[in-house]
Order: sequence, then structure tokens, then C-alpha cells
Amino acid sequence: MSEGSVSSTETRADGAIAGYREGRTLPLRVELARQFGRRRTQVTLGLLAVLPVVLLLAFELGSNSTARRQGGLVDLATASGQNFVTFALFASANFLLVVVVALFFGDTVASEASWSSLKYLLAIPVPRGRLLRQKALVSGMLSVLGLLVLPAMSLAVGLIWYGAGDMVTPTGESVPLADGLTALALALCYLAVHLFWVAGLALLLSVSTDAPLSAVGGAALVSIVSQILNQITDLGSLREFLPTHYSTAWADLLSTDIDWSNMAAGAFSSLAYGTFFVLLAVRRFARKDITS
Repeated sequence: MSEGSVSSTETRADGAIAGYREGRTLPLRVELARQFGRRRTQVTLGLLAVLPVVLLLAFELGSNSTARRQGGLVDLATASGQNFVTFALFASANFLLVVVVALFFGDTVASEASWSSLKYLLAIPVPRGRLLRQKALVSGMLSVLGLLVLPAMSLAVGLIWYGAGDMVTPTGESVPLADGLTALALALCYLAVHLFWVAGLALLLSVSTDAPLSAVGGAALVSIVSQILNQITDLGSLREFLPTHYSTAWADLLSTDIDWSNMAAGAFSSLAYGTFFVLLAVRRFARKDITS
């Protein structure tokens, strides 16, 4: 056999094949395109975009009375476009948005395992840490997008149907459009931080099971149980340690005299829980025996 017919593969000192760059594996744009192409992503974002129209129809078909100027967030929902957005967030924050975040993070790794494609991704090879990071980043992008689609569509529908009048708060205060939009933007920022604990838990469950539904449902169930426990006043100060205790702290932004203490405590709680769950997920995925 001639010397020219013998092929050899050059390797680096660390044993990797020459030319291999782990930083080029599974680019964000590729993973983002894959996730956008999935039916569950399209349906989820589509439902969030349609929900404001459903709420509008419910208000218009449910009552012919003029908009009220006092009462709770539900009573004030039709007072102005800003009030309509506020109600949409209030109605969806504790369940719908939780499910959306749980879906994007809980389905990300578990679905690959259920399709038996996870082991092939790692065999490309994509380092485990990078694979988990890229998938978590894309899940975060989709979650933020979902968090923006709902209020953006609600604002568009609300301004068209109910006008750009002042926001009327439950205390009877009137907030100008510019100030109201600023408050809503801050509320979205708070919700994004608050839902970090859901993202971390869903990611942990996603790397711990091959069933996407178990990961998504598990994170949503924990949120529901936490909200139920938070209603038990006999627990006293112990309720402050529940991850959902400060879920509605963003409502403090509706007042002209804003109290930031609850939002600060809620942000710290969510970041602490979320970081703990993410670290557990990284540790679990790094040691997991991938057979599917």
C-alpha cells in the first residue's frame, strides 16, 4: 500500500481533532430557527397575540354599559387602552405566562431526549455545557418575546378600541399616557425577572426527564401549589419564602407613590430560586447518562 493512500487525522494536544471549534457548534441562529419552526412555538405565540382580541370580545359581548371610573382592575379594564393592557397582564401573569415560560424551558431538552436526537447532538460533538446554555438562551429569548407579544397586542387593541386616555388606577388616580406606558414597561421587566424561577425549575425538570409534558406540567404545578399555599394566612411570614408570594408586586407601579420594597424582595426571591435551579440543572445535565 502506498504512503499516499494512508490517511491520518491530525489531533490537538487536548485530543480534539484539528480544526474543531466548540464555540462554533450549535449557533444561536440555528437553534432559534429550529425552535421558531416548531408548531408549539408558533401556536403559543399565536395564542398570546389573539388573546387580547378574545378579551375585547368578552367585554363587548358581556356588557353594554359605559366604562367605569372606579373599582378593581377588572372594572376599570375598559376605561382606557392602558387599563386594558393592565388587565391583560393581571389576568395572565399568574398562570398563562407561567405556562408559556415553563413550556419553552421545560420542553427544550426533554423533547430532544424524547425524539432520541439528544445523543446525536452531543455526538456532533456539541459540549454538554454549551448545548444547555444555547438552548436556555433561545428559550429565554422566546419567553421574552411571548412576554412582549401579549402586552403589545393588548396595547394596540386597547388604544384602537378604548382610546389613549389616562390610566385610571384602583385608587381613583389618573395616570397620563407617557407615565402609564413607563409603568407598564417596568411591570414587564419585573415579570421577566419574577418568572426566572419558573424558567430555572422547568430547565431542571427538562434535563431530569425524557417526557416534555412532565417537565412543563411539573413547573406549572409547583407554581399553582405555591399560589394556593400563599392564600393560607395561617402560614404567616412563612409565605414570604414561597416563590409566588410577590407575583403581583408589579401592581404597586399603578400608584403615583410607588413602593419598591415588595418588588425588590420579589426580584431577589426569584433570582435566588432561579439561580439555584439553574445550577442544579447544569450539575444534573453534566452527570446524566444520555441514552436517548
